[in-house]
Amino acid sequence: MKYEKVIEHITQWLKDYAENAGVKGFIVGISGGIDSAVTSFLCARTGLDVLCLEMDIHQNPDEVSRGLEHIHFLEERYSNVSHLSINLTDSFETMRQAFPEETNIHGLSMANTRSRIRMVTLYAIGQSKGLLVAGTGNKVEDFGVGFYTKYGDGGVDLSPIADLMKTEVYGIAQTLGVVSSIQKAAPTDGLWKDERTDEGQLGASYPELEWAMVFDHDPHVSEENLSDRQREVLKIYRSFNRANKHKMLPIPVCIIPEDYR
Repeated sequence: MKYEKVIEHITQWLKDYAENAGVKGFIVGISGGIDSAVTSFLCARTGLDVLCLEMDIHQNPDEVSRGLEHIHFLEERYSNVSHLSINLTDSFETMRQAFPEETNIHGLSMANTRSRIRMVTLYAIGQSKGLLVAGTGNKVEDFGVGFYTKYGDGGVDLSPIADLMKTEVYGIAQTLGVVSSIQKAAPTDGLWKDERTDEGQLGASYPELEWAMVFDHDPHVSEENLSDRQREVLKIYRSFNRANKHKMLPIPVCIIPEDYR
């Protein structure tokens, strides 16, 4: 991949989109991970206003530290970048305690609620400041395994890195010079109180999932000569892809027959 050209292309795409929309710039949720770091960096290069929003909800201190390190790195280099830190833990706990017990103790439901609270916060602040919510999803997460929260981090105005595989995002990060602590950190969605990683949740690494995504969309390949691990990864990929297809397709609409009208 020609990383410098891709960087310039995405930067110009972001700038053109914002100017055509008549907005001041972008707001990005900073997680301490590679995707939000690259997205905010690309937004900063447009010269338009960029607000980096750090939203703590029972966050791992290492994630917070990496996120703030990245924010300060950007602010030192781009005068158009500013940041805001909001602790949403109390808001999350208030909402959680209002739910029925079987809901507030349901791990996945509460993890996704954390993501959705952050989405609401991004839109509230972004709208008040005339900023678009820039998504941080990459290609294998958004269109392969659906590894994001519907109407959470999946709720965005535009997706600048969604045509890049995770490994390509790392290549962009290296070319941009993203802080090393983020480049070295194991990917995590940051939605759990423990330190579980993306790979731990998915059961496969991002390079493996990218291979499966390409393999599964190639009509000319055969599974005949695959290794046991490749078959396992393909099974994992297909399971997530099938289960999360509802995230990747338009919302189903019940069409009323014309003769019923």
